[in-house]
Amino acid sequence: MKLWNKENTTSSELVDAFTVGRDKEFDLVLAEYDVTGSLAHTTMLESVGLLTKDELSAIHRELKVILETIHSGDFKMDEGAEDIHSQIEMMLTERIGEAGKKIHSGRSRNDQVAVDIKLYLRAEIVLIKKQVSGLFDLLLAQSERYKDVLLPGYTHLQIAMPSSFGLWFGAYAESLVDDLEMLAAAYHVVNKNPLGSGAGYGSSFPLDRSMTTELLGFEAMNVNSVYAQMTRGKAEKSVSFALAGIAATLSKLSMDACLYMNQNFGFISFPDELTTGSSIMPHKKNPDVFELVRAKCNRMQSVPNELSLILGNLPSGYHRDLQLTKEILFPSIQELKSCIDMVMLMLSKISVRERILEDDKYRYLFSVEAVNTLVNKGVSFRDAYRQVGDQIQKGEFHFDYKNQLHHTLEGSLGNLRNDRIAESMKKVLARFAND
Repeated sequence: MKLWNKENTTSSELVDAFTVGRDKEFDLVLAEYDVTGSLAHTTMLESVGLLTKDELSAIHRELKVILETIHSGDFKMDEGAEDIHSQIEMMLTERIGEAGKKIHSGRSRNDQVAVDIKLYLRAEIVLIKKQVSGLFDLLLAQSERYKDVLLPGYTHLQIAMPSSFGLWFGAYAESLVDDLEMLAAAYHVVNKNPLGSGAGYGSSFPLDRSMTTELLGFEAMNVNSVYAQMTRGKAEKSVSFALAGIAATLSKLSMDACLYMNQNFGFISFPDELTTGSSIMPHKKNPDVFELVRAKCNRMQSVPNELSLILGNLPSGYHRDLQLTKEILFPSIQELKSCIDMVMLMLSKISVRERILEDDKYRYLFSVEAVNTLVNKGVSFRDAYRQVGDQIQKGEFHFDYKNQLHHTLEGSLGNLRNDRIAESMKKVLARFAND
């Protein structure tokens, strides 16, 4: 059944197959949100006199039955249904008769799918926010736990200055604060109601858009009907940028983990059950989880570009191109959630190696401290830098770095200020309203 079918109107099977594409697959994801939108829309229709109380009662009774079927996992799309909207209307009409045909009054598939997608994205953003907040808490806890364990710092992959596991874990925690800033911005873009804008040009029915905005828990509505339609694609792209930010943080963390697990570094390790082996090399413990997180998250960072290429040259109004945003964005949302779960699992089981910096190969990490020691004795920084540099070049650099380890932790490396990072996260989480 096609909602737009008229007498003597048909389309070829090839056209049907090509235009529908994978849409039914992703429409199943939207099923519960389509029902939710219809519950609100029909409540409003009754309030403005377009449905009777008895019709509304029958519609809501059956919509709730359909919703239970969706939640139980037993909901299916019929072969003849063009999309989720057609499927639900067809089921209602079969069960309650003519009243089922009335639910589309004052509504287009354009604003119907727009509200479905926004409800779905809003729900997923809230879930991802909770996951990221959990990962943040774990990173900060590990930062505190290992704040006294020193770690070599690198620039250009060359030994640079002393760092610590406290700094390393805390850096990624603070990175997630900024990532959630982006996610909060996307949340507010998504959390506006397009329902009632019709095909993008409103409706002559006396629709109460404020009512559906309140019923659906949106913080505001997209006021201009043309712009309400223009939010298709824009909302998805806003979310994709936020997800790409989180993915970038996870990818960099995963690269660090792969590097630090390498035997030439040997800074961290994981239980055997969280690593994989080789078919011919019995000594191998491979970081496959982090390698896949790195690859998946790098791929996720291409999603904003994919969406931009699809949306970039579209004029106002609805266009079928917008259908493809679902098959680009929806899988990446689920992929990101899976990656967050796996990173949390790995980091909760991590073991870090202590006394790393006592190895003589890290003595140059303390060249800056040697320069600073001379400066504290009254030597100018430039002369001190040249003096230490000459010693290193001639192989004559000697610095009691082992006695310096304790002072390093007492200095700037020991002042993690994780309390300030935690306070920043609280402020960002407060930006998510009505979730």
